[in-house]
Amino acid sequence: MNPRLAAAFDLLPEYLAWHVLLSASALALGLIISLPLAVAASRSPRLRWPVLAFAGLIQTIPSLALLALFYPLLLAVSALSLSLTGHGFSALGFLPSLLALTLYSMLPILRTATTGILGVDPAVREAADGVGMTARQKLFQVELPLAMPVIMAGVRTAAVWTIGAATLSTPVGQTSLGNYIFAGLQTENWVSVLFGCAASAVLAMAADQLLGLIETGAARRDRRLMIAGAVGLLMGIVIAVLPLVSFGKPASYVVGAKNFSEQYILAELMADRLEKAGATVNRKEDLGSAVAYRALAAGELDVYVDYTGTLWTNVLNRQDNPGRQAVLDGLTTQLKKKDGVTVLGSLGFENAYAFAMKADRAKALGIVSLADLAREAPKLTLGTDIEFLSRPEWKAVDAAYGFKFKAQRSFQPTFMYRALSGGEADVISAFSSDGRIAADKLVVLTDPKGALPPYDAVILVSPKRAGDQRLMAALKPLVGSIPVAAMQAANYSVDRDTAKASPAEAARGLEK
Repeated sequence: MNPRLAAAFDLLPEYLAWHVLLSASALALGLIISLPLAVAASRSPRLRWPVLAFAGLIQTIPSLALLALFYPLLLAVSALSLSLTGHGFSALGFLPSLLALTLYSMLPILRTATTGILGVDPAVREAADGVGMTARQKLFQVELPLAMPVIMAGVRTAAVWTIGAATLSTPVGQTSLGNYIFAGLQTENWVSVLFGCAASAVLAMAADQLLGLIETGAARRDRRLMIAGAVGLLMGIVIAVLPLVSFGKPASYVVGAKNFSEQYILAELMADRLEKAGATVNRKEDLGSAVAYRALAAGELDVYVDYTGTLWTNVLNRQDNPGRQAVLDGLTTQLKKKDGVTVLGSLGFENAYAFAMKADRAKALGIVSLADLAREAPKLTLGTDIEFLSRPEWKAVDAAYGFKFKAQRSFQPTFMYRALSGGEADVISAFSSDGRIAADKLVVLTDPKGALPPYDAVILVSPKRAGDQRLMAALKPLVGSIPVAAMQAANYSVDRDTAKASPAEAARGLEK
């Protein structure tokens, strides 16, 4: 079997179990909320419009944005709960995903349930009233049974939507089949991407068919079909979720990573050292910069690698550049004071934002610095990673040089390099420790005004682990141990087109 396919199958039990648990929980909660609302909306025209309009409004919000919005909201509620009662809760992972997907599942259930109840023949209602049925009896014995086929059609739609949207829960720290897709896109592991898509599609089709049995049974008044569909659905959920019993033991440590190859490699490196020290480790990957730091400060991550320039500008809101060592020293002191976060030390290399061009293109235009780039910018297209144009670093460098690009386009980091090689971008916001700079013979433009801060890779430790001797002993030897050439080689081994290494294999290479 193909090694990548074998690796995907090894991860399937855990990823599928979490995906099924999340989707089933969100759909069940959506049903519990939506059905009473649908009944109320069918009884009151005044209530009907705002209920359906709200559910429709939720659908206009992109599901990934909805998932991301719940994290800071829950984090604030958790902090308030901790201050008032002494007990907080995890705002990362399952809870924000559950709440967002529940809202996302409600519209088709609400709409079809309301329509189904309103569509019951008025003559049937009159007959029910004529035999002396109470409002409750009429609802449960007449209206809901007659509306059930229509309601189940909405439930089937909601199930498919929810299972598909659950793949987007990965960036807020929830394990799902989306882990295959996000990591695969970044490392160009198309086997992983296709495997994740196929697994999600098969799961959605299986759920749809089992719910379809219930719908058919309701339409035909055939209890055997309804029971068969319900039992099949329940058994499928139990079997899928069963592996979580073995994964249920809490991990000793949670190691975080952002959404690019270097972060996957460094997370594997730290996790491997902790596991060799006898710890169990859970990995939370594909996190955004703001989410990762907030999760660490809140104690939901124990350790992850970040970059001094990112922390200096995004966390401390500093715009100055006092120099590499001064930035590192300032962060070490101020993050401890501000959030209790420990800067364990620099890994030994810098991964700075660096504007890069194809060497022949830069030579033809006479561009060697960002000042030269500003002169030619009106004729050029800038390609960046998804975050860069909204970051303080871009605002600082743009203010320093006054760029006026013909166009600006954002890409996933992997596709950003592809855009440069394919001509869709003339210059990109590259990363200095990326092996593709040398492999693609790119030229890095100088920054004569020092607008971009330094970006030393540093290990951050959460406040609750500041005194953890096992963690410190396992990770302290990494400080100063990785030169930039070694990190470039490790990154390129994962990012190259052929003979790709996995992040775990690349991490083992760094320890040799």
